Parts: sequence; C-alpha cells; structure tokens
Amino acid sequence: MLRAQLDAQADAIRQLARQLDWFKKQLFGPKSEKQVYDLPGQGDLFQPKDAPAPEKPADEEKRTIKAYQRGTGQKQRDDDCLNDTGLRFTAGVPVEVIEHMPPELTGPQADQYDILGTKTTYRLAQWASSYVVLKIERPVFRRKGSEKPITTPAPFNVLDNSLADVSLLAGLLVDKFQFHLPLYRQHQRIQQAGVTVSRSTLTNLVKRAIGLLRPIVDAQTDNVLRSRVLAMDETPIKAGHQGRAGPQKGKMKSGWFWPLYGDADEVVFTYSNSRGRAHIEQVLNDQFSGTLISDGYAAYARYAATQQNITHAQCWVHSRRYFIEAQKEHPEKATEALQQIAKLYQNEEAIKTQGLAGEKKRQYRLNHSKPVVSDFFQWCRDQLEHGGLLPSDPLTKALNYVLSRETSLTVFLEDPDVQPDTNHLERALRPIPMGKKNWMFCWTELGAEHLGIIQSLIATCKLHGLNPYTYLVDVLQRISQHPARDVVDLTPRLWKTRFANQPLRSLIDRRHPDRQSPQPEATVHAH
Repeated sequence: MLRAQLDAQADAIRQLARQLDWFKKQLFGPKSEKQVYDLPGQGDLFQPKDAPAPEKPADEEKRTIKAYQRGTGQKQRDDDCLNDTGLRFTAGVPVEVIEHMPPELTGPQADQYDILGTKTTYRLAQWASSYVVLKIERPVFRRKGSEKPITTPAPFNVLDNSLADVSLLAGLLVDKFQFHLPLYRQHQRIQQAGVTVSRSTLTNLVKRAIGLLRPIVDAQTDNVLRSRVLAMDETPIKAGHQGRAGPQKGKMKSGWFWPLYGDADEVVFTYSNSRGRAHIEQVLNDQFSGTLISDGYAAYARYAATQQNITHAQCWVHSRRYFIEAQKEHPEKATEALQQIAKLYQNEEAIKTQGLAGEKKRQYRLNHSKPVVSDFFQWCRDQLEHGGLLPSDPLTKALNYVLSRETSLTVFLEDPDVQPDTNHLERALRPIPMGKKNWMFCWTELGAEHLGIIQSLIATCKLHGLNPYTYLVDVLQRISQHPARDVVDLTPRLWKTRFANQPLRSLIDRRHPDRQSPQPEATVHAH
C-alpha cells in the first residue's frame, strides 16, 4: 500500500515538474534545441567534464587578425575593408563631402601654402530627422498671344490628393512590417521631427497602400499553389475585437496565419479566424497537387488522406522536439534517438557541400539516409516492446509520435525536392511572432489580412535578396500603369529579373529623372 502511494506521488511530482518546465518555456522562451556535442557513446548528459570535445574539421582554417607589420609602420587590414574604420557601403548610399579647411589655408597668408594632396576620413552619420518636406514648384505659363494660362501638372503620385510621397508609403510599410516599428512610434518620431500629422492619417495611408498590392499577392499565391512541393504551417495572431460588454470587453479574437512556401522560394500568408481543416481545404482544394510538407498537426494528415493527388510529408525537426522534452527523464535513450536523427542532417549537409541535385541527391539519400531511418524506427519499436514505460511518459509520447508518422517521415528519401523538415518555412514566418512583440495585435480582421499581404511581399523579397524598400517604391508607382493581365511580373520573383536593374525612384531620390541637376554627392564646407 505504501509502495503504491509513493509511486503515485513520484508520478505526480514528475507531472508537476513537466508543467513547471512548460510554464518556464512560456514565460522565458524556449531554449536552443541544438545539441552541443554529438557523442555516440555518451551514457550521461550530466557529465560534461568527462565528455570529449568535438574535433574541428581538418580543412577549417583559422582566421588571423592582422596587426601592425613590423618595419612598415602601417596597419594590415583585410582586403574587404574600405578604409581605416572598416566602414563598407554600396554605391547607392548618399555621401556628403565635407571640406575641412585649416586656419592656415583660409587666413590672410593662405597664398603662402601649397596643397600637396587630400587625406580622406570616413564617418557614419545620422540626421536627427529622416523626414523631408518636398516643395514642388510648378510654373504657370501661357503661350504668347494667348490669354489662357497653362499650369504644369504635378508629378505623379501613388495616392490621388494625398500628402504622402511614395517614399513615405514605402518607409511606413518597411518600418512597421520589416523592422516591427508600430505606427504610434513612427508617429512620435514624425512629431519629434517637427511635422504634425494625425495617427489616423498614417493608418489610412498604410491601408490604401497595401490595398494596391493585393493583386500582386494574388498572382503570387497562384504561382505558389502550382508548386510541386509545398510547405504549410500555421501561427496564431490576435485579430479583431470581440465586441462584448462587461469585464471582457477589451478581449481580442484569436486568428491564424497559414503561410505557404512554394518551390520557387515564394511565401504567402493566408489568414483565417479558425485553425480548423476547413481553411486548408479552402486554400488548397482543386488547386494544389504534389507533396505537402507540414508539422504533426493532424488536420494536414486528415486532409491529405482524402486527396489522391497529394502526398503528405512531415517534419523531422518537430519529431525531434519530443525527444528533447524526454531528455530530462531519459537522458541516455533520448540522446541516442537525437544522435540517430543528427546523422540524417549530417547527410543533408554532405549533399549540400557536394552540390548534389536530382537523381544524384536521391541516390545519396537512399544509400546513406535510408539505412539510418530504418534503424531508427526499429530502435523505436524495440523501446516500446521492452516495456517499463508509462503511457504518460514523455519518451513513450515521443516514440508513438514518430512511429505513427513513419510513412510521411520517409517521403523525403524518394523525392530529392522534398526537404526533411519545414525549417525554411519556419524562418520565413518569423516576422509574424516577432512583430507580435511590438505591435501586439491587429485591431481588425481586415488589418490581419493586410498584414498577410505586405508580409508575403517583404518575406519573398528577402528570400530573393531584394531590398524591400526599393521594391515597394517601384511597384507602388508601376502597378497603376502595368497591364492587369501581366501583374505576375510585379511579384518579387519576376520583378528581380525584369525591373530590378532600373527601378522607378521616388522624388526624394537624387536618381529620379525629374530632379534638377542631380548631384551624386552633396558638398558642405566646414571651416
């Protein structure tokens, strides 16, 4: 009787310890899942002093820091350093030349000196305000002999009768959605710069600008759904006011972003107020056929089971996390499982290093990764057959999780275009949870849809190495004159090859064709 009571108390303590770890994770954030050491024979994770350190690759070269070279009196720098400060910048960065003249060359005896040369020093500076008011002066004229005056039309503006230049529209979007600076903070910065404009005006400008971009994202979505391999995930967002009276009147609704990652490195964020399977059917039904990669959420598996033209592949990283959770109570067995999974990623790294693709990549996986996968699942079955594990044990849950998904976890072995995880999608959707730490929520569900539209373009720009600000300045001006049937040309993937070399500029840009006497460098005289 006493033994049973002690076993029950021990089980309760384990359950409470897991709950405490879960609360710590929610409060302080998850710890890194990276395993510091990959030790095949390690028996105890809690003896790091006895564990040999991993050997460094033989071909890894140490990067030496060059100091002063004896005898020359000059500091040796890396070749990619532009100047003594190590400052590097592209040709598009504005440079203001300051001529700093000494008193000898500006005084009454300046003609007594000869200038032998110029020594250049670079400094990175910042204006107190990054906002500029453009004063556009347009002549009113008339033809000689005529009394009818002619007014020069104003330069093209994206939004009719708006105070905002396209540079401001792109700046608002990039600052909020790429750098996660809420509009109320941008409003404070504008006020500090000496400009008075209402916050509602900024909100309306963002709304109207994103509305212009919707057709581009629709075209990008169509191309993503034509992918042969598609990754899909979901992440929560607070969007929309519940509109209740009483103590919960300020509570927000729960919504979900469902990002899609296509095989052409394009991302679209679709929004739904539900996490149910219905949204998957609404987005994918009759449009996508191929391999769908997802995490272990059952809605994806249930949907794929009803579709004959869809193969479901699941993520090894999500499977791996269950063994990480079991590591505290079963350090030896959980570590052994993690090390077997690590071999798969060592093979993936070898594939990347050797530059294998297509059939060569597939054959390498079959020769090297398939035996590892087979041994891993057999090892999982052996652990369950040996017994001694409670159904509620974290290791039992980890073993059952991977065994129930054995078929979908092995899809990547036969298809070289299928990745073994959804890490590429996880990286692309990071702006959503990062943004929630700053702007907290979307006030309306329409605002959540707008967030998905702009993040679809910004995230795809980053995947293709494009500057989102340059891209938005161009397409916001180009979309009104571009044929609607060719709107797909304005998606970042195609814009990169068709317009990136000569993008449309804003009036504030010295490279804009309407700027009078454009100067690549401004000169300021400092005495």
